[in-house]
Amino acid sequence: MRNIENSIFFIGKMQNSATENNKRIAKNTLFLYFRSILTLVVGLYTSREVLAQLGVSDFGIYNVVGGVIVLFSFIQGAMNSATSRFFTFDLGKGDFEQLKKTFSLSVIIHIFTALLIFILGETAGLWFLNTQLVIPEERMEAANFVYQFTIFTACVGILQVPYMVAITAHERMKIFAYAGVADAVFKLAVVLALGFAPFDKLKFYSVLLFCVFIAMNIFYYVYCRRNFKETRFKWFWDKGMFLERMGFGGFELLGGISGILAIQGGAFLLNRFYGVLLNAANGVAQQVISASNAFSTNFLTAVNPQITKSLAIGEMDYFYNLVIRSSKFCFLLSFMFMVPLMLQMDFVLSIWLKEVPEYAGIFCQLSIVNVLLCFPFYPIWHGITSTGKIKKYRIIDSLMIMSIFLFTYLGLHFSPIGYACSHIFVNIFRVIYAVLVIRKLTKFPIGKFISLSLVKCFAVGIISIPLPFYISLNINGWQGFLICLGVFLAMFAASTLFIGLNANERKKLRIF
Repeated sequence: MRNIENSIFFIGKMQNSATENNKRIAKNTLFLYFRSILTLVVGLYTSREVLAQLGVSDFGIYNVVGGVIVLFSFIQGAMNSATSRFFTFDLGKGDFEQLKKTFSLSVIIHIFTALLIFILGETAGLWFLNTQLVIPEERMEAANFVYQFTIFTACVGILQVPYMVAITAHERMKIFAYAGVADAVFKLAVVLALGFAPFDKLKFYSVLLFCVFIAMNIFYYVYCRRNFKETRFKWFWDKGMFLERMGFGGFELLGGISGILAIQGGAFLLNRFYGVLLNAANGVAQQVISASNAFSTNFLTAVNPQITKSLAIGEMDYFYNLVIRSSKFCFLLSFMFMVPLMLQMDFVLSIWLKEVPEYAGIFCQLSIVNVLLCFPFYPIWHGITSTGKIKKYRIIDSLMIMSIFLFTYLGLHFSPIGYACSHIFVNIFRVIYAVLVIRKLTKFPIGKFISLSLVKCFAVGIISIPLPFYISLNINGWQGFLICLGVFLAMFAASTLFIGLNANERKKLRIF
């Protein structure tokens, strides 16, 4: 009876507070944008200085060695997704007792997961590092040193997941934003300290980053303990709940394995075909993408809890509208930041980096194309995960992701850009399949999604790109950059205002 009363309360609250939810999403997005702007500026500077301090070779080593432990951190991603889904779902239903059980069981699962990654990292991962990667002989000792601290970082990160989930599920994005700013400032201090390194800079860098990671984990733990009663761990075991979460996490794990095979497996193939210098170029591309798409992923971080909670209490109309609108806004936000960067990539890299690795520019541009393709469909993917019915979807989607490794292998025989092109090719089929799956699971209105999101996004792109692209080809330097940026923003703003947004959204924008 208590659970029924709680559900009725939350249903009434959701029905009567759609405007309040939208305001919360907007407010949380602003906090996260504040975080992103500061971390972007600091991140671009620190990446530039790290490359300058370490050199292209050591920078490439750091990226490829870090990639080895990422092979095992897919377990963390799977557990993160499972924990987030069940915790947010229980929070949306208002079942506090179940919420406490979910959290405690999640902590136990993550402890065992960290132990598993440590064992795999110190056995299979260590073998792979020392026998399969192409690393200069004189730097193997440093590579092994960095690898050990990377393993420690991955294990600590896994133990942090339940607390991070609690903060995002409660939509405390202000705290999340402040913590992100603090993390960026600490990493800036790390880079400045590299100039005074008392021993090998690559080793020193890995040690300091580990210390920063420990400090941030302590903060998240203390904050959750003080603010969320359900995060006070008590031993709890329920075989049925464990199997349910491990079953869900298992299929998410399959998706993680396939993703790692595609991304890090492709990076290792790149290493085998072309060596650490091309890994440096790919590392630069990953830094650019990470900094750029943070603006859109911040919006998703703010909106995803609402998607899961609306589905938990059966508010399907709100669920449909939220997925469709967030799809459109997610694309527009990423498009606004990424297209000027893509058009002026060579110039931006020449200003940002003291030494630009070969192929870095084209790697960055193709990676941006891939991200822009996927962003309108991220809310779709989250909507599928929120249903909990992911078995068939994960199997088929994972097989498609795994095929990227094969296409990468074939493509690298012709050119290094085969790594990026294979991702774009396969993701086209993945997004089509995702739309068909969410339609089957939730009766999602595909026609409405196409007309209110995809068509509008495509129209904004068609109008905004041609003239800035022409300018980027014919005018170089700062003059070309500023003219291209100004023209693009003007055309993007006009096309978004009159085509991308509907009348109600334009009205809310004016009020805002």
